Amino acid sequence: MNTLLVERRGHVLTLTINRPERRNAMTFETLAELRDGIRGAREDRGVRAVVITGAGDRAFCAGADLGGIRGGELDAEAAHAGRGHMAELFTEMYRCGVPTIAKVRGFALAGGMGLACACDFVVAAEDAVFGTPEVKVGLWPYMITVPLLRSMPPKAVLDLMITARRVGAEEGQRLGFVTQVVPPADLDDAVDRLAETIAANSPAAIRLGRTAFYRALDMSTEQALALLQTSLSVATTTDDAAEGTAAFAEKRAPVWSGDGDGSS
Repeated sequence: MNTLLVERRGHVLTLTINRPERRNAMTFETLAELRDGIRGAREDRGVRAVVITGAGDRAFCAGADLGGIRGGELDAEAAHAGRGHMAELFTEMYRCGVPTIAKVRGFALAGGMGLACACDFVVAAEDAVFGTPEVKVGLWPYMITVPLLRSMPPKAVLDLMITARRVGAEEGQRLGFVTQVVPPADLDDAVDRLAETIAANSPAAIRLGRTAFYRALDMSTEQALALLQTSLSVATTTDDAAEGTAAFAEKRAPVWSGDGDGSS
């Protein structure tokens, strides 16, 4: 059984972790496959939204496979390198230029919660459960610190990490890391509508703007403003900017090409 299923429908790419018998826990192989899937979306100008989800209805992802994270039969150097797959995955997600949507049903724990928070949008069913239980097994959620800190206030993150308590979808929305909460039966439709909304907007504007957004998060105010000024100047030269302004003047719907966004 493949650990990751890849499906392309129109402008939307769906990546499904396919280990339902293990509540979609991620192995090193799964992390590498997710990384490669996100990298492929970045390189394919036809992809305008990426949906990440888990097979079945019990779990989005229950975290990383503990045997793999501890190293198992791998030597220390190989185990350390394998743990880097998660860092590489998050890096690819932030730099891919294509909006990402976590479609969450059931458990999203440990690395699974980190994977969801690394997405731009988290659409959760009412039965979704989030948490960072690592301290209960003598570990700490090191690798998911960055996506959690980018998704909610720091002390809320520390609360979840130290107490290991679980939170539901509605509390997750109050904390800020869940974008939308829907009944389980409506989850597919809600994600489809969001992906379609994203895909209808300028892909060049989104690629440039999303990249600038994440870069600005890690900069001082002065550095961020300089970056954003340059990004705006580049954006005005894209084919999509020319088409968008022309369509506005002509009172018609724009036809986006997605070209000329300057990303690589």
